[in-house]
Amino acid sequence: MRRRIKITMALSVALLCCGRIAAQSTGTESGPAPKPSPQFLISPPKVSGPVIVRASFILSDVNEINEASETFEFTGVLTLTWHDPRQAFDPTIVGANEKVYQGAYQVNEVSTGWYPQVVLVNESALYQKSGSTLRIQPDGTSTLVETVNAIAESEIDMTRFPFDRHRLEAVFQVLSFNNDEVRLQLASHQTGDRALRLPQWAIREVSTSIEDRPGSKAGSQGTASTLVVGVSVNRRPFYALRLVVFPLVVIVLLSFSVFWMDSSSLGDRISVSFIGVLTAVAYLLVTSDQLPHISYVTLMHGFVNASFMTMCATVVINLVVGTLDKRGDLERGNRIDRRCRWIFPSVYFGLLLVMFVVAMLFY
Repeated sequence: MRRRIKITMALSVALLCCGRIAAQSTGTESGPAPKPSPQFLISPPKVSGPVIVRASFILSDVNEINEASETFEFTGVLTLTWHDPRQAFDPTIVGANEKVYQGAYQVNEVSTGWYPQVVLVNESALYQKSGSTLRIQPDGTSTLVETVNAIAESEIDMTRFPFDRHRLEAVFQVLSFNNDEVRLQLASHQTGDRALRLPQWAIREVSTSIEDRPGSKAGSQGTASTLVVGVSVNRRPFYALRLVVFPLVVIVLLSFSVFWMDSSSLGDRISVSFIGVLTAVAYLLVTSDQLPHISYVTLMHGFVNASFMTMCATVVINLVVGTLDKRGDLERGNRIDRRCRWIFPSVYFGLLLVMFVVAMLFY
């Protein structure tokens, strides 16, 4: 009987010891936590030099150009590709040749690895990402594809209006990492998959480039790798020419008809000149509605003001010729009219030509 009791006690002690050993091996008792697997680290991969991220941007459309706020709205597809050996896996174990995470939740919450975040540093009021997809290859090569819809600020100089041309830029920058930590490389020169169209604008060229630019969203050194998407656009001038330029030129030429009128009919000459002046004032109001409230003079402003001053000058000539007619110096008044018939058109078109050449060459 005593022997059975001893055997039972020995078995109990053995089972208790085995339980403690199992508890320690599974970490149920207090002690240092097991180290996480390297594949779950969320920092950039440790490589010699900066992490290379191949970037490309395919511009889908330019939705609007707002001259007043100096912004433009665009949509496109941003693609980032990099290699992270910690994400490598065995397809036979995983049961798939590729890991795919779709949607913002899966990319941000479900995926276990690090990925570069790229922000639009010149955004204005709108920056939306949708359709995010992260693909991971067995060797750890990862590709992040996102659709971007945003409004970006860009300098718009209206000096040459309506013959102005601009280079609009969307500046994407790596967030929180310097260029010696994460560096972008241009993956592809493809910038669009179809012809882009925008009312009143002609899109000449779309280009992408990689630059190192300082920025507040960079790392501690303040210089980050930057993807610059440039869009070169020209305004189609026919709308402004048809609405303002052609009619006003005809009105100015008609106002020169006073130089063929009888010098004694001063009232009729003054009426014709003032009709032209009032018409020029009306066109000033029309152009002010079309142009943003800017502090500098555009080519269109110069054209309308030159037309206005030219027709005001015809009023002065009418008064001079009328005064000479009252004094009986009819021949001198007729001589002034004959000279003004070619002086006024020559000066008017010469002034317009000089303004056009100066605006195109120096602005």
